[in-house]
Amino acid sequence: MRVTGPSSISQRSAQLFYSEGSPYARICRMALREGGLIASVREVTTTLRDPAAAVLPFSPVGRVPTLVLPDGTTLTETTLILGWLDRHGSEPTLLPTDDAGLALCGRVLGLLDGIAVWNRELRRPESERSPSVIALEVTRADRVADALEGAVAKGAFSTVDAGYLALAAVLGYAQRRHTVWKWRERRPQLERWFEHASLRPAFRETLPPTSGI
Repeated sequence: MRVTGPSSISQRSAQLFYSEGSPYARICRMALREGGLIASVREVTTTLRDPAAAVLPFSPVGRVPTLVLPDGTTLTETTLILGWLDRHGSEPTLLPTDDAGLALCGRVLGLLDGIAVWNRELRRPESERSPSVIALEVTRADRVADALEGAVAKGAFSTVDAGYLALAAVLGYAQRRHTVWKWRERRPQLERWFEHASLRPAFRETLPPTSGI
């Protein structure tokens, strides 16, 4: 295990709870690999929306990602976990420190939030779906993807950081678990970026299972 300075501590018994299909958890799983911490944090799978979920004794929220620290402190939410990894040995650090980087990261996370809502609607029985919610999220996803296409064309997301990992996670989610979104159409820059990002070992080692949506 690497020790990079006085802020680095042993995370030998830290546990990252995740579900294989969660793009939010995948961001953190890729971060462990990109930051060189995969040997120091144990990854634990859990079910979701299940009274017997393995994560519930540690977090009443019952969501992933959840990071349980050696002293029992539990962190939820992707950006909080990334911040902790940055403070405890990740090389490189992943959360942007500049305004432009933060803006890009927030834009991608906003896209991911919308895709998650859209996907949940499609998993409901057809009679329970909200056409207006679906229409809103379709429009939002395309609008954000168009903006990201322009940003990539100008050189954005060329450095592996939280925004990079989030973009890889959301496009990877669309590729395997939300294929109804044809994000590749008319976005050649984004497509080329994704094909390159898909070659990284951290991406390949965290592929989610496919689904029928």
